[in-house]
Amino acid sequence: MESRRKLVIVANRGPVSYDRTPGGERVARRGGGGLVTALRSLLAHHEVTWIASAMSEEDRVVAAEHGGDAVGETARDGSPYRIRLVATDPSAYDWYYNVVANPTLWFLQHYMWGLPYAPDLDLGLHNAWFNGYLPVNEAFADATVVELEREPDAAVFFHDYHLYLAPKLVRGRRPDMRSAHFIHIPWPQSDYWYVLPEHLRRDVHEGLLANDVVGFHTPRWKRNFLQCCADILGADVDLDASTVTHDGRTTLVTSHPIGVDPVEFDELKDDPAVLEQEQLIAERRSEFLVLRVDRTDPSKNVVRGFRAFALFLDMHPEMHGRASMLALLDPSRQDVPEYSEYLAAVQREARTVNDRFQHDGWLPIDLQIADNFAQSVAAYKQYDALLVNAVFDGLNLVSKEAPLLNTRDGVLILSENTGSCEELGDWALTVNPFDVYGQAQAINEALTMAREERAQRLQAIRTHVRTNDLAAWIGAQLADLDRIADSVSA
Repeated sequence: MESRRKLVIVANRGPVSYDRTPGGERVARRGGGGLVTALRSLLAHHEVTWIASAMSEEDRVVAAEHGGDAVGETARDGSPYRIRLVATDPSAYDWYYNVVANPTLWFLQHYMWGLPYAPDLDLGLHNAWFNGYLPVNEAFADATVVELEREPDAAVFFHDYHLYLAPKLVRGRRPDMRSAHFIHIPWPQSDYWYVLPEHLRRDVHEGLLANDVVGFHTPRWKRNFLQCCADILGADVDLDASTVTHDGRTTLVTSHPIGVDPVEFDELKDDPAVLEQEQLIAERRSEFLVLRVDRTDPSKNVVRGFRAFALFLDMHPEMHGRASMLALLDPSRQDVPEYSEYLAAVQREARTVNDRFQHDGWLPIDLQIADNFAQSVAAYKQYDALLVNAVFDGLNLVSKEAPLLNTRDGVLILSENTGSCEELGDWALTVNPFDVYGQAQAINEALTMAREERAQRLQAIRTHVRTNDLAAWIGAQLADLDRIADSVSA
């Protein structure tokens, strides 16, 4: 049996967020986002303290009641853990999240700027960096140092693009820290980082290299990071050993694609809410169902996906009335102007396609914008083709989740710029996310493919996903830290 480790998880979101019922009773609701789901199993097997932002007003009340200290909590399976909520100035948090993290770092790391027109890195960004991103990272660093003073032997797991500066801030005060930082989004090539002013791009890379381990989903993102360290910092990079030496420290850089929990989805498929949604989908569906399940994020490439489906209908009039697309989109980051504008573009495009093609009760694109997980799981079971055409994606969990539950030998259409394509590409129809014609062809190929080949492809994906599950990914993270500890003690 694996020994229980003392772990400090540092991430913007926590496993719970607090709220009040209409009757005034405090309740702890499960935190949102894939990261929370991915790391939940750590709570059952290790002694975990989770440091996260105070996201709600009640989070702030809880943090104040405990003087900023950690609160004892219990996971759904009964496992105890501690959560430390970091309450920062609301204006600073807004700059950190809605100016730097999402419309700047997220856009940069997904290659989302049309550089002749955007971005304009004006005084607002510099203000948001120094008065938002930096202070929030400092607050997380302060909380991490306190937890390391309480448990000096604990390993620290930083996560994602919100906290690039925190590791260096902690390392300066705790040189003995053992830490890993996992990046869940793509890492672009070094030329694209030159969009940022020099001190910002250096701060990002130096912050990450204060860790013992930096992890990515794929060798592609790992290679880009290694080259960036050489180009931007002039660091000593050993490609064979996958290490970076800079400022007297050596950091191991690894790649491990995150998995899903097959047991959770095996249970979900027969959940009453899912079965109710599945019946509704089955009653309304056309003969052929093309599915997409995404957030309304510009990186997900929804508009081009709709245009590809329209071109498919143009090229194959025999499919009119027989094929439809179900688009289940979770509204995302609507406080960021680029996201609200993209959602409007998605709605306009669906309207354009439907106005052109619909007839006799047949709706080519059924667009539903809501956070409805049960509906998404039900749709996983019903698709004939699953379209995942992201511009860039660190991994893409939908491409792993949906095949586990599909009952119709559905075919995965997968962007070559998703991290999961490195794993699943042999069994998917891979597409260039900018090639609308190629996507239209792939939709037709998926819907007309022989049943035997469809079944073989689906089964191969299922086998891979079940073998390379969430537990294997977590084990790989812990093994990376063990490698570092062993090399230090040797």
